[in-house]
Amino acid sequence: MSSKEAVVEKADVDLVDASKSWKRQNDNPSLQEVYKSVPIKKTGSFFRKLLGFIGPGYLVAVGYMDPGNWATSIAGGSAYGYTLLSVILISNLMAILLQALAAKLGIVSGRDLAQACRDHYSKPVSFVLWILCELAIIACDLAEVIGSAIALNLLFNIPLVYGVCITALDVLLVLLLQNKGFRYIESVVIALIVTIAVCFGIEMALSKPEIGGILTGFLPSSEIISNPKMLYIALGILGATVMPHNLYLHSSIVQTRKYDDTKEGKRSAIKFATIDSTVALMLALFVNGAILILSAAAFHTSGHQDVAEIQDAYHLLDPLLGSGIASILFGVALLASGQNSTLTGTLAGQIVMEGFLNIRLKPWIRRLITRSIAIIPAVVVTFIFGEKGTGQLLILSQVILSLQLSFAVVPLVMFTSDKRKMGEFVNKAWVKWLAWFVTSIIIVLNVYLLWGTFF
Repeated sequence: MSSKEAVVEKADVDLVDASKSWKRQNDNPSLQEVYKSVPIKKTGSFFRKLLGFIGPGYLVAVGYMDPGNWATSIAGGSAYGYTLLSVILISNLMAILLQALAAKLGIVSGRDLAQACRDHYSKPVSFVLWILCELAIIACDLAEVIGSAIALNLLFNIPLVYGVCITALDVLLVLLLQNKGFRYIESVVIALIVTIAVCFGIEMALSKPEIGGILTGFLPSSEIISNPKMLYIALGILGATVMPHNLYLHSSIVQTRKYDDTKEGKRSAIKFATIDSTVALMLALFVNGAILILSAAAFHTSGHQDVAEIQDAYHLLDPLLGSGIASILFGVALLASGQNSTLTGTLAGQIVMEGFLNIRLKPWIRRLITRSIAIIPAVVVTFIFGEKGTGQLLILSQVILSLQLSFAVVPLVMFTSDKRKMGEFVNKAWVKWLAWFVTSIIIVLNVYLLWGTFF
């Protein structure tokens, strides 16, 4: 046997040994209908190979710019100018690390995070984790429903109750795209992200922000800690940035790529998937930063330092910026954000149910269940309390997401730091300790945020 053959054989043995560390074996791939459906070029230039992996990262990035994040960025910019840009930057760096670990878990183990939890924990523990994750997805879906309804109301004067009901029609769009192929879903998502980015790029140009203030804002300030009100908004930005369902989503959709199931193939897939998600999340950083910059330039500098509602921001933009297109661009971006988040929420719901329970439902049934649970409270609250009620529902959805986040991050870091499960792809020592440090920060901040919200 040659030395090269010996190395290959040892690698195969390592992969088999790693698979034995799970309590249950994984029989069904995640999202079976699109599993390894996107071919990858094995030869060619670096960028030609990278092109095959571009897509999943942008589906993940959608969760970092959904309507649930808008309120905190608007409130932070109007109240404190550019100061909290550093918090958005730090949140984004945390997200880049955790999403890279999620992609690695999916590629190396052949399991999404939900399947990994099912195959590692006992059935009662897995069931509890599934319930918590379903609550988070429903809460996220609730934010998407409300965000889209608000956008339809602002742009077309459609009553909020009717707007909430209209959002149910996105089920048809998701089914159509799934039947055509996974690349179609990725293309629509990327197009909507570009739409959001262009809208806010124009908005920033119209608002004429202070370049010096922006650069200074990206530097951490001690004022954030010393000012309790500013700290609370900063915690809200941090707590609402990393979405738990994104970790489940990313660990699954990276497996849509048809990479070689060998050590070298997985190493290459991890590299390109990490590049894809990092670039996409930097685009999310631009969008979230642009929302805060726009709020700071339009509201904070003009004395409107108490703007916190999406509707208020929409109505104030035109008179403050002196342009009739400002509010329209804001509404279009909000609608694109809500619809984009709906697409990824659909996939996340399917992944979580299949992964934790090993139950295969038709996508339209799964989507109908989740959307119905989200629409019913949204319709009731909107009908009784109007716009004020939708704002409170948005806050509640972020609180629920914060509650569930730790239950997704801890297993992710634990699995990817376990050599028995990951083999030679286990987290390096510095990555392991950095990941646990980030996890600790997220847990502490979310506990603090929840305490402040309720008490």
